Amino acid sequence: MKKLADKTVFITGGLSGIGRACALAAAKEGAHVAIAYRKSAAAAIAVEDMKYRIPNAFFIDCDVSVFAQVQAAVEKVVSMFGKLDVALNCAGIGGEPNKLGEMSEHAWLKVMGINLSGVFNCMRHELAQMEKQKSGVIVNMSSILGKVGFAGAAHYVAAKHGVIGLTQTAALEYAKEGIRINAICPGFIDTPMIAKTSIGKNAGVEQHIVGLHPMGRIGKPDEIANGFLFLACDESSFITGTTLEIDGGFLSE
Repeated sequence: MKKLADKTVFITGGLSGIGRACALAAAKEGAHVAIAYRKSAAAAIAVEDMKYRIPNAFFIDCDVSVFAQVQAAVEKVVSMFGKLDVALNCAGIGGEPNKLGEMSEHAWLKVMGINLSGVFNCMRHELAQMEKQKSGVIVNMSSILGKVGFAGAAHYVAAKHGVIGLTQTAALEYAKEGIRINAICPGFIDTPMIAKTSIGKNAGVEQHIVGLHPMGRIGKPDEIANGFLFLACDESSFITGTTLEIDGGFLSE
């Protein structure tokens, strides 16, 4: 039996990087996959690629920072599949690096709007549906930077800390409703988002980041997807309110 056979899995940020790997892994394990994404030229190309890889995938145009759009997206998923079994809230951005005292309000609000408010928006509507069902699993994508500070990334760090807080609080509130809620804290992962930063563009910076991981390398999206599958399926049936650190030992330093 496949781990997610006949399960409906809703994924934000499912066209690239970690989200894409999780979507492919869920489909391989028998899930009906629905992917929320923001329209763009790059997204259109990514959608076509995912349609080829997951022919039965369902795609929804949705800006997670807009409350009403998320509500509409979740309602479409339920209308299409009749239920929502698993939600992966993975949409996120890195933001422009800067010291806190020099960070613009726009830069702060943009990252918080997607990385934290976006997770709230998703959980708000996912939980409403799952509470009706008396069942469901939510996995939120936080980060190792949700547990430590990192110079130049106050907006990202604050948002990812907040995601862990939302995860733990909601897990307490919904544990008796048959709903499990956990977070994943990846280390630095080889994704297009990382490639666009100084880490991917500067060999010296990359070497420094690699050195922060005792295993001597950054991670791969598939390694995070394996953790997602574990938290999404019944193998983790007694796990809620926790964070799964997949970080090559980063947080052990």
